Amino acid sequence: MERLEELLVQNVSHSFGFDDILKDINFKLEKGKVLSIVGPSGGGKTTLLHLCANLLDLETGKIKNSFKNSSYAFQEPRLLPWKNVIDNISFGLKAKGIKKFKRDEEAKQIALEFGLEEDDFEKFPKDLSGGMKQRVSFARAMVLKPSLLFLDEPFSALDIGLKKELQSLLIKTIKKYNLSVLFITHDLMEAIKLSNEVLVLKANPVGHIVTTFKYDLSQEFRDDKFVYEETVKLLSDEKIIDTFELELK
Repeated sequence: MERLEELLVQNVSHSFGFDDILKDINFKLEKGKVLSIVGPSGGGKTTLLHLCANLLDLETGKIKNSFKNSSYAFQEPRLLPWKNVIDNISFGLKAKGIKKFKRDEEAKQIALEFGLEEDDFEKFPKDLSGGMKQRVSFARAMVLKPSLLFLDEPFSALDIGLKKELQSLLIKTIKKYNLSVLFITHDLMEAIKLSNEVLVLKANPVGHIVTTFKYDLSQEFRDDKFVYEETVKLLSDEKIIDTFELELK
């Protein structure tokens, strides 16, 4: 019997020293779904992601991750400057002990899927644009064939055209690999575009979930009109207004 893949977060709280960061966080991420955590800066979103990814020690509560494997893409690409594109993408495969010919083959294949060209393969990070670096970052995460992908605001530094292009690419990747994603963002439109469920994390006085929103329409059918209309709805929600400290007139 195939095991159930899910990320289950129960009654999680966290602090740094005397500063309480998160309080009583509960949610479940199922296979093939995208769950976004949105909120203003400083609300504990990245801390929560790090706890779920086992990058921080859990203090209070339970986190059960039964996904077969996972990988991570950061807000900054964090590429190794002394390695070329293919060596950066295949770095995780090297750590797994995969032979160089095989890992290079897999890295080149995933690089092409993420819009890189053969002429880019030997380039170093200093020779890449911001968008190309982010493509390499996504390819490096996906070459490991994760069941669960952790994303920490990976589009925040990109211009709107490139952001939409990479979002569309991510949607195709989610569908192709039945990928699950835990996604951190402060951008409501981005969350609506990509997510099956959106959790709103309010910082004051301690990071806690104040409301959730769910979307049943498949991501590939969410055009700009859908995203704009849903964003307007959210911006009229009292909990959103309070969380983001909006002054709507």
